Amino acid sequence: MASIARCLRATRPSTLSRLAQTPCVRTNWPATSFVRAFSASPIREIRKYTKDHEWIDLNADKTTGVIGISEYAAEELGDVVYVELPEEGREVGRGDAIGAVESVKSAADINAPVSCKITHVNLVLEEKPGTINQVPEDDSHGGGWIAKVQVGEDGVKELDALMDAEEYKAYTSAEH
Repeated sequence: MASIARCLRATRPSTLSRLAQTPCVRTNWPATSFVRAFSASPIREIRKYTKDHEWIDLNADKTTGVIGISEYAAEELGDVVYVELPEEGREVGRGDAIGAVESVKSAADINAPVSCKITHVNLVLEEKPGTINQVPEDDSHGGGWIAKVQVGEDGVKELDALMDAEEYKAYTSAEH
């Protein structure tokens, strides 16, 4: 339900406010009844970056996440022509190669930012590898994410060694 409310609030903010002020027209309700507007705060994900230009989003309870490459990496690679996806069910350690990206300029391994188990891969990238160039840090259905993962205690501990968005921005600025 919360996602529906966010969609309504984002697309038609005036609709909910109008509904909140309009009395309900229903014969078995008292004349003083009103529709109450509601809101829900979005679940904040934890996004961290590696020095090898991968990112990981962990959910609020730090048990599952999504892995991809950063916008900086996508720009540096150029037009991506092939993505080697990781194997579902595979358990990997921090820094292990889970796949690869090939572009017109070069090729690069995709490494696991933390220890985790691969639960799903983005099959869209097999047919449309250029999606990584268009939306590399998008973890939605049509985005350029690489894999969805399950993270254990070790992976959560390793998260502290990664950079947040501000630290990563400073790091990439220093590379130029």
